[in-house]
Parts: sequence; structure tokens; C-alpha cells
Amino acid sequence: MIKSNKDRLVIQSVCGEIAHPPRAGAYRVSSEGEALVLPGVGGIVYNVKIGDSAFGWVGDHIEPGVSIKNSDTKFNEALNTISCVGNEAKVVSGEAKGALGYVSGTHGGIEHVLVQFKNEDLEKMAIGDVIQIQACGQGLEFTEIKEIKCLNLSPQLLEKWQISLCNGILNVPIVSSIPAYLMGSGIGSGSMHRGDYDIMTTDADAVAEFGIDKLNLGDIIMISDHDTRYGVAYRKGYVSVGVVVHTDCIQSGHGPGVCMLLTGNKEIINPIYDKNANIGIILNK
Repeated sequence: MIKSNKDRLVIQSVCGEIAHPPRAGAYRVSSEGEALVLPGVGGIVYNVKIGDSAFGWVGDHIEPGVSIKNSDTKFNEALNTISCVGNEAKVVSGEAKGALGYVSGTHGGIEHVLVQFKNEDLEKMAIGDVIQIQACGQGLEFTEIKEIKCLNLSPQLLEKWQISLCNGILNVPIVSSIPAYLMGSGIGSGSMHRGDYDIMTTDADAVAEFGIDKLNLGDIIMISDHDTRYGVAYRKGYVSVGVVVHTDCIQSGHGPGVCMLLTGNKEIINPIYDKNANIGIILNK
């Protein structure tokens, strides 16, 4: 187990309500100029979950499981910033009160925190139910290799993710690698301690070449030549590692969203390709 400062991290409660799907007009325009009417972000999604394909759904930016948001802007900022992937979530109101789940990521732009629950609990939930998260993970550091920056990585996920340190190199299990030029919406964001940014999927040949259409929700992937320590930017020689949090999208510049977990120089981050490097499998949820 890699050494970290996890015993010094603060555990703090944040909460949000299950968010109703928003809408601004009926149509969404695809990258091919088609005007389509499709489900989008928000709500309770009953049949799209962590572990399912990120492709092929008749929808746009579908968020698996439950999407939550705090109605107060400042409180929602805290909810999105300090909630980390793998944190425990608990329903504290409504018929499903007491049900436990976990945070699977955050979605920028819409400012949702995404939470996964068991099927039987989803059936009892309603829009507006309050979910409280034991937020912990921001500020996490590896004590033996401080050149790597952690973002949105909970101690719960770190404990079960089989990363290891050998001769100053961090070995990181991932499913796939994505080249820098395929990253789109979200580039230029001021911080990756919240939200996500998208793999562009407009070019069918690139999608096939890199097996992007084989990605599942919850897969951990690596992005080459991207530095996400202080926002999002192209930087040759850096890599960023994150988790796929929402499905593919029809709009130009968009695609499956990736929420960051680690970033650093590629000389000290070694990818270990593993088809089971998915947070649902790792957390055994």
C-alpha cells in the first residue's frame, strides 16, 4: 500500500438534493447538424450504471445513477469541490432514507455530483430527496512521491486501487490511454478539483483507433500530454489519470466525461493496462 497523508485528511459532511433534469428547449443539435430530442443530464437514471458502456445509449451526456445538486450556489460549490470519487453517500430523507451509495464523479457545467446506489434503493427515491456525503480526499498526497498531484481521489478508492510505488515510479492500473488531441469540452477550466472534461468523439476513425467506443462508465483512463494540476492544459511530457463519469454526447467537442484522479510527469507514472480498472469493480459496489 502506497504511503499517504490520509490519516490527516478531514472528513466533512456536504449534501444535495436529487436534481430534476433541466431543459432549455426541446432540441439538441448534433455534430452532424441533426436536431434531436433526447434525454440528458440529471434525475434518477434507472438503467445506466457504473460498469455499463459509455456508448450506444439514446441520450446525451447521461449521468449514471443519481445526480445531486444543492440549491444554494455557494453550498453547491462546496458539494462539487470536496466530494471525491469513492466517498460514502447516504440518503437522509424520503422513502429510501438510510440507503448507502458512493460518489462516482462530478460533472462540470451542470455542476452535479453523481452518486451510485443499488437498484432496490433507486426505486424508492424521488426528485428532491436529500443525499449527504462524507466528503474526504482533497489534499491527499503521496508522502514518498510528492511530484504527483491527487485530485478528487478518496481514501476509500486509494485503499482498493492497486497502485504501487517501485524505484520512484508509480504503477497505475488503467483501462486505456487517450491522446491529448482528442480532449475537448472543459479544456481551459481553472480547476480540476471539481467537474470533468470530455473526450471528443466526432471523428469515427479516431474513436475506432483508440477503442474509445469500448469504454465503460467508471473506467479509469490516462490522457497523454495533459497537465491538470492547476486547471486543464496541454503540456508535453505530462499525463493525467481520471474516471469516465458520463456517457457519450451528440454535440461537437463533447463525448464521455473524465473526472481527474492523478496528474504528473509521465516519467514517474507508469500505466498498467487492466480491463478491470473500473471503480465499480475496484470498490466492489
